[in-house]
Amino acid sequence: MQFNIQLLPRINAKFIRENGKQYYLDGDGKRFPSVTTILNATKPQEDRDRLANWKARVGLEEATRITTKAISRGTQTHKQIERYLLNQNPVCPEASIPYWESIKPVLDEIDTVRLIEGSVFNYNLGYSGKVDCIASYQGVNCVCEWKTSDKPKGSVERLYEYPLQLAAYLGAVSESYREYDIEVKRALLIVAIPNHPAEIFWFEASVMEKYWLMWEQRVREYWKKKKD
Repeated sequence: MQFNIQLLPRINAKFIRENGKQYYLDGDGKRFPSVTTILNATKPQEDRDRLANWKARVGLEEATRITTKAISRGTQTHKQIERYLLNQNPVCPEASIPYWESIKPVLDEIDTVRLIEGSVFNYNLGYSGKVDCIASYQGVNCVCEWKTSDKPKGSVERLYEYPLQLAAYLGAVSESYREYDIEVKRALLIVAIPNHPAEIFWFEASVMEKYWLMWEQRVREYWKKKKD
């Protein structure tokens, strides 16, 4: 499989971590909280309780092990996807093979690749992030996000805050690349699952507009907390 690579220019940014929170510095040295940092800081109590209950049920040590393993497999799978979309024909690490075999057929539906693992900023609302990919999927431009899971999500409801994450990236991509001839209003979320076809969640522009309004509210809440 050979992809049509038409990469947008990369935006100068530096990733920093401070007190467990993630930020990006732009080319002028201005610091902006990441999408993940804002979502964590404004997480609804129901979501906090669900996470706390899970840790209590499995034990802190096991919860840490599971989380660390998930982060590692996610990083490896992301790197594999990045190399593949850049036509580098990489050899997949053994631990990532089940996830790679799940997601590869979906990746082959991509034709034009515009950005991979690129930093983006939204100066209007004041946030930053790193988008997994901007590409044309089945002929339609979209922001792409890759996730790994040990079992299917089954429904959009079980994606929890992932759609908000996508809305945030769409808003930052639109601002960061407004001077370029590219319109991105849709989003694609792929969940790679061992021994199972990847789940495909496609979000039309009208749906993302609703998530964008929810994301705007979360950002406003974040900055209000910072001021208080």
